[in-house]
Amino acid sequence: MLSATIEFTAAMLMLKYGRVETAFKINSLLALVGPTVLICVTSLGLVGLAGKISPAGMAAVMLGVALIFIGINKL
Repeated sequence: MLSATIEFTAAMLMLKYGRVETAFKINSLLALVGPTVLICVTSLGLVGLAGKISPAGMAAVMLGVALIFIGINKL
């Protein structure tokens, strides 16, 4: 919900200013918000799961998260 609100606000600011340069600056700020939200949500999920699954299961989840981040960096 937070990420959607931030992106909607950014879209409205882009429409308000109506300049390509300003839209590019706003879009570059959004590029920082997305990964930050992903890392925070993933961390909260892992903390919540820590006491509920076995150590092998936690290792599998962490390996999956690591592979996601590796895949994102390859784009």
